[in-house]
Amino acid sequence: MVKIAIAGATSQLARSLIDKLSDSGKHEILGLIRKDPAQFPPLPGVEWVQTTYEDELELVKLLQGVHTLLCFFAVHLDGGSATQKRLIDAAVKANVKRYAPSEWSTGEKLDSAVDVIPWYGGKVEVARYLESINKDKEILEYCRFQTGSFLDYLGHPHHSPKHMITIQGVIDFEKRHGLIIKGSMDKEASFTLVEDIVNIVARAVEYEGKWPTIGGISGDRLSPRQQLRIGEAVRGTPFTVDWLEMEDLEAGNLKSEHYLKVDLPSTAADQVEAFSKFATMKILIASSLGLWTVTDEWNRIFPDYKFTKAEEFLTKVWAGKE
Repeated sequence: MVKIAIAGATSQLARSLIDKLSDSGKHEILGLIRKDPAQFPPLPGVEWVQTTYEDELELVKLLQGVHTLLCFFAVHLDGGSATQKRLIDAAVKANVKRYAPSEWSTGEKLDSAVDVIPWYGGKVEVARYLESINKDKEILEYCRFQTGSFLDYLGHPHHSPKHMITIQGVIDFEKRHGLIIKGSMDKEASFTLVEDIVNIVARAVEYEGKWPTIGGISGDRLSPRQQLRIGEAVRGTPFTVDWLEMEDLEAGNLKSEHYLKVDLPSTAADQVEAFSKFATMKILIASSLGLWTVTDEWNRIFPDYKFTKAEEFLTKVWAGKE
């Protein structure tokens, strides 16, 4: 049993993990939140604590006795990664043993191509900061948990984990439609079910060995060709595909009426459509470059764990759906 702190505990993935850790009955869990703790349900072993994350001394006090600190900040809202760096500094001063920065998505290829999806720049910036802290000797053990895309999204809108809001993918199973860059049909990306992610992280918290610096959690790998094959099989009809040119996307020209609807809290209502098109183009480019293809460090550490495979999951979700 260890004391675990969750920073950004209101995030969707964090809430799913907190439920898992609470259900285990093994740990003391500190949920750090900006909102009023009275808004959150009582859970066994969980203490909701309000903080602005602005006072480093306060953070040091809150983190006393914490063994493992997991961060789930929205990095695009943390200018210059100042808040997460402050949290890391406080963790070092409080003698926290392990830290997980706010990754939970793309793989290590992001490090050399962060300009493709600039809203993830904070992930790379924080990784560099952690490297600098441990430059001369290890001060803080950390793992960059990388999961690829959430497999759950391919079940939208008929599957949604508790606490999660899904959106359609660029291969849209509901509308039987795909956005595909010409020449990218066999470019793989990792897809991992949220349930599998939280199960592995719960195991990782208890893992007595040293955490890998890069910690890939890879449920399955799918190319656009495989997604179309599965989609057409489970939906019963061919998908319509809009074939896109890389040059058009790089020039900011999305030649399709289909795009992801990305409505972030930080996006003004009159900017949602423009940002959604921008994000769709960037996600397509990033996927073709393998930025969502993750490694399998945690798969190898826990070889007994059986990950949910995409075809099995999607067949179950879409069975009988019109």
